[in-house]
Amino acid sequence: MIQKTAIQRHLLTKLLDYRLFVLFLCTTFILISCSGDSGSSGGTNAGTTPSNLVVSAAVVGTSAQNPNGDGSGIVNFNISATNATSYKISLGNGEIQEVTSGTFTYTYTTGGTNTFVVYVSAYNGANFISTSVSITLYVAPTSIWSDEFNVDGAPNSTKWGYDLGGGGWGNNEAQYYTSRAENVIVQGGVLKIKTIKESYSGSSYTSARILSKGKFSFKYGKVEIRAKMPVGGGTWPALWMLGSNIDTAPWPACGEIDIMEHLGNQLNKIYGTLHHPGHSGGNADGGTTNITNATTEFHVYACDWRADAIKFYVDNQLFYTFTNSASLPFNQNFFLIINCAMGGNFGGTIDPNFVSSTFEVDYVRVYN
Repeated sequence: MIQKTAIQRHLLTKLLDYRLFVLFLCTTFILISCSGDSGSSGGTNAGTTPSNLVVSAAVVGTSAQNPNGDGSGIVNFNISATNATSYKISLGNGEIQEVTSGTFTYTYTTGGTNTFVVYVSAYNGANFISTSVSITLYVAPTSIWSDEFNVDGAPNSTKWGYDLGGGGWGNNEAQYYTSRAENVIVQGGVLKIKTIKESYSGSSYTSARILSKGKFSFKYGKVEIRAKMPVGGGTWPALWMLGSNIDTAPWPACGEIDIMEHLGNQLNKIYGTLHHPGHSGGNADGGTTNITNATTEFHVYACDWRADAIKFYVDNQLFYTFTNSASLPFNQNFFLIINCAMGGNFGGTIDPNFVSSTFEVDYVRVYN
């Protein structure tokens, strides 16, 4: 028994020594591994969850006159967190930045005044904390297309084509559209569409309708058109857009955005309207506003078209907002149209004393 006990003690000692050796190896491996991680990720705090995350976002050019910045869209970010080795920033516009320094500058490009919710995460290895900050800034719109109508003669053929003919145009209208200088001309820095009472190719009136189809189209942006309305009962001037797929998706499937319509029979009442399947013609979506001097002074008619909303303005005054969505046809390229119709389902009764009147457009500008 004494000899057996000694043997057992010897074995136990050996086993204990082995376990200590294994423990030593494991400990050494862990220490080496930790040392390697800390060397690659910034010190002995690797694996520690960051804390005290602070984010500041300074919009460049803010002042009492420009509370949302100078229009450059530049924002200076300063981010800090204890034990953080890197940061991931979701900038609120679909873009993500990953940086190791918390100080960086970003330039927003979406035109107009917008609010962005910026989400920031501070990382140390797989550990992180997050916070968010909201910023509102103004970005000066960038012009992507325009016509200032500064060259006398026919409208610029690289920018405009013509719709020609009569037949009512689907609305029982009375005019025949021509490309004659008598009906459409650029003169004195202004596009002039002149509607005339005359017998022409079976119609009792002539006018013009120009369009950018096949020459310019765009998806989302702001359109500004400075114009003065014609005078006379039955006149129906319009600044509007149609979906570029109209040849394969006939109206109203292609969508229609009427930036401005004015009726001589409803003096000074401005319409902003959208036509789409289930909401077209007399069932269209839209709003109106009343202004003064529509036929004697120029006003700026505008449409701010985005993926989530389409807004209508006169002289920078919002008068109608439409909620856009992916299920609607207002998420594709559209082209521009300028015309003046006579009478018809919407234009109404034509004044029998009408002789002629001119629809004048100073400029068309499209911004990002």
